[in-house]
Amino acid sequence: MYLEYFGLTAQPFRLTPDSGFLFMSESYSRAKAYMDYSVWNREGFVVITGEIGCGKTTLIQKLLSELDENVVVAKVLQTQLDEVEFLQAVLLEFGLNPLNAGKGQLLDMLNSFLIEQFLQHKQIVLVVDEAHNLSRKVLKEIRMLAELETHREKILHVILAGQPQLNEILDHPEMLQLLQRVKLRYHIRALSEQEQSEYIRHRLSIVGASNQTLFSPEILPLIYEYTGGIPRLINTLCDTALTCACADNLPEITVEVVEAAAKELQWPHYSQRVDERRLRTTRGPVEGGVEGILREHSQALAALAAQVSKLEGMSPALESIDKRLEAIETQLRNLAQSHSEQPRPDSTTNRRQRSG
Repeated sequence: MYLEYFGLTAQPFRLTPDSGFLFMSESYSRAKAYMDYSVWNREGFVVITGEIGCGKTTLIQKLLSELDENVVVAKVLQTQLDEVEFLQAVLLEFGLNPLNAGKGQLLDMLNSFLIEQFLQHKQIVLVVDEAHNLSRKVLKEIRMLAELETHREKILHVILAGQPQLNEILDHPEMLQLLQRVKLRYHIRALSEQEQSEYIRHRLSIVGASNQTLFSPEILPLIYEYTGGIPRLINTLCDTALTCACADNLPEITVEVVEAAAKELQWPHYSQRVDERRLRTTRGPVEGGVEGILREHSQALAALAAQVSKLEGMSPALESIDKRLEAIETQLRNLAQSHSEQPRPDSTTNRRQRSG
């Protein structure tokens, strides 16, 4: 561990979400304000999207840590569920026992709970992380739950957080009714290069870093080239760089250390990574047919190879049969030859008759 070596009280760049390390960039502040607005103003839907590793889960943790006892929250993290499983997960989060209940019973339980909590002047919030994994059927169930309302306000407030694919799902024509109920929609962008520098200093200050030049200004652009301002990537690269520097007994992170860390991680520059991802996305639909043909040919070749392998396994037996056939053939040939050399009885008799 490098903590003692660099005089740190904790790991500044751990990967597990921790709201205590949250750096409120401009984009984070806007997303957080939208979520607060949804909870305290009894609005229906808020949709927050962002790239993988941009800090959506950390932001949700921050929101939940600030809620008081008048707010009842169900937080669903596992989203690869069907409708019944999702309703069960929500009821479990609300502290109810939904097991062995059918879909109709689950809906009755949930509606009764929501009305009961509302009559007790509670705020009821459903937070769904990784919402891009939800099926359209589950999203429709969420929409119908959110339709429970009084003549003045919504009873259930929903926050959906997920990757950019969530926007594509919501923009589908089948999701029009849900989309019309979305009050606020925001995409968390990556940190700028300036924000990245402040982010690194922020996290180092929390763990008591006394060396203000541990990450010197001249290496920060290089870090940005590899991370693109994505917090999770920044954490991964900086943590690896600290480990490398400690192993080499270096007092601070240098350009060479960052390059060595990126090499160990086998990372290209972030722009190259994005270009490759876009290229795969663009080629996907066009080359689908070709890929299918290649897949079929590969399967056919694999089947042929399996048959050849079986034949190769039979080779010793076939060789033995071949030798036996050769022996039989030789015996038949010898037998035929000896038979042809013997005088025929009728030929002898004929000669005798002619001589008489």
